[in-house]
Amino acid sequence: MDETRTYTVVLKPEPEGGFTVRVPMFPEIVTYGEDEGEALAMAKEAIELAIEYRASIDENIPDSQSTPVRGLTVLIPAA
Repeated sequence: MDETRTYTVVLKPEPEGGFTVRVPMFPEIVTYGEDEGEALAMAKEAIELAIEYRASIDENIPDSQSTPVRGLTVLIPAA
């Protein structure tokens, strides 16, 4: 039976524009999109391909990301 899973993706804005995307549960995935929508579409496709590959070699498919990801603000002392 088919099921759905949700994975955390990290979008890093690039200085020249666009976003580099990483998927913590799939460390092999690094992709890019010209805008947020394209970056997310590329990440979705990469996740689906990684799952397909892992299933083809009987490798474990990670469970959905259950650990929340949060940002922290820290103070950088003046030089």
